[in-house]
Amino acid sequence: GTAGGGQAIVWRNVVLMGLLHLGAVYALSLVPRAHILTLLWAYFCFLMTALGVTAGAHRLWSHRSYKAKLPLRIFLAAANSMAFQNDIYEWSRDHRVHHKYSETDADPHNARRGFFFSHIGWLFVRKHRDVIEKGRKLDFTDLLDDPVVRFQRKYYKSSVVLMCFVIPTFVPWYLWGESLWNAYFLASILRYTISLNVTWLVNSAAHMYGNRPYDKNINPRQNTLVTLGAIGEGFHNYHHTFPFDYSASELGLKFNPTTWFIDFMFWLGLVTDRKQAPKEMIQARKERTGDGSA
Repeated sequence: GTAGGGQAIVWRNVVLMGLLHLGAVYALSLVPRAHILTLLWAYFCFLMTALGVTAGAHRLWSHRSYKAKLPLRIFLAAANSMAFQNDIYEWSRDHRVHHKYSETDADPHNARRGFFFSHIGWLFVRKHRDVIEKGRKLDFTDLLDDPVVRFQRKYYKSSVVLMCFVIPTFVPWYLWGESLWNAYFLASILRYTISLNVTWLVNSAAHMYGNRPYDKNINPRQNTLVTLGAIGEGFHNYHHTFPFDYSASELGLKFNPTTWFIDFMFWLGLVTDRKQAPKEMIQARKERTGDGSA
C-alpha cells in the first residue's frame, strides 16, 4: 500500500512501533509495584538518552555548534546508542536535510503533512524521493571523519542491544534486586518510548504550536512544553533561525538542561568553540522578521 506522495508503507515499522507503545502502556501498570530506585534509574536513563540526542547527534554532530574532546564524544555516542534513533551518521544526515529543505517534500518529517506524519508517520513510510535526491547533494564527510561516529555505525546493533536494553535492565536487577521483568519494562521499554515521543514532539508540536519571535515566515515555533520534555530543544523558532548556536536558544533564556550540560563540560575542559549568535544579530532579526511576541 502507499501513503500520500506515493510512499510505500513500511509495515514492519508500523507493527514494531505499535508493539512498543502497547508495551509502554502496560509498563505504566508496573510503576506502583516497582522499587523507587528503579523509577529513579529509569529517569536517569531517560536523561542520558536525551543527552545522546540533544547534546550529541543534534548540537554536536548535526550542527557542529561546538567541539568536543574524545572522552565526551565517546560518552555521547554511548548515550546515543541508548536512544536507539538510528546511528549518529544517519540521524545527522536526516537532520541536516530537514534544516536545508524544511517543510518541503525533501524534509524527512515535513510538518506541512500534519501532526501525525511529522510525529511518527514519517517512520511508517519509505522516504519521499526528494529526501533521497536532495540529501545526496549535501556533504556528510565530516561525520565519517570522526572515528567515534564510524565506530558507533559499525557496531550499531550490538551497541543498541547493550545500551538501550541490557544495561538499563541489568542494573536494577543486579544492584537492588528488582525483577528483570519490571526493570526491562520500566527502564528500557517505557523509558525508550517516552524518549522517542519527546524527540518527535520537536518535529511535530514545535513545528505547529507556539509563537515565532525570531522569524514569523517559517513554521518552527517556541514551545515551552516541548522544551521541558526535550531538555531544552523546544526553542524551535530560534533554532531554525540560528541553527549554528550551541544553545539552540537565546542564552539566559529560561530552561535549557542540554546547554547546562555543554557548559559544564566546557568547565571540565572537554568542550571548546561554543558558537553563539551575537545579541545584536538576534535583536536585528527579531525586529526584521519576528512576530513581535518577544
